[in-house]
Amino acid sequence: MRRAFDEDLEALQNQMLELGSMVAEALARSVDALKRQDMEASRQVIRNDPKINEKRFAIEADCLRLIATQQPMARDLRSIAAVLEIITDLERCADYAAGIAKITLMIGKEPFIKPLIDIPRMLEKDLSMLDRALKAFVDRDVEAARRIAAEDDDVDALYDQVNNELITFMLRDPRTIQQATRLLWVAHNLERFADRVTNICERVVFTVTGEMREMNIQEPEVEPQ
Repeated sequence: MRRAFDEDLEALQNQMLELGSMVAEALARSVDALKRQDMEASRQVIRNDPKINEKRFAIEADCLRLIATQQPMARDLRSIAAVLEIITDLERCADYAAGIAKITLMIGKEPFIKPLIDIPRMLEKDLSMLDRALKAFVDRDVEAARRIAAEDDDVDALYDQVNNELITFMLRDPRTIQQATRLLWVAHNLERFADRVTNICERVVFTVTGEMREMNIQEPEVEPQ
């Protein structure tokens, strides 16, 4: 009985990893399409998004079936609950990729107001964090999860850099406002992607320790009296 349950749980994790690969590919393709201003590639990312949604719902159904038929306890139940949360975050990450593809269609073939430098860097960081976060879940590696979550600050720093640079463009030349705003949306989606990966890291800690704590909480700034 236990062996069958472990096999089912492993199958769930493998499906989750497959979903993660689909999401990573969608994000990589969306930013690549933006860089190349490839409209058809962007449309393909959008067309593929429902497949990711279907995969998420299929995994969710398997999770619920396993809970109903096996009635897992304690850590096993936490593992399944974590998978349910992680696939939700992954599906939202795919929405960010589709969002970037839609923004590319809005920009069209209009020449970029500046070379895309930090946006590809944000992509690289996002994909690295996602890959390692999912591995940390499979390995039940709490320390790795905490280290990965801390890297969200690096993505935030890149986002701030993009934000400041594009605002400068808008202030200098109002004709850049529309495209600069759309590139800001792209950077925002990439920043939110990293936030979702942080959520996955929190689920690693929850699965192993049973503690659910929010990571990377920003302390509110206090105005001097």
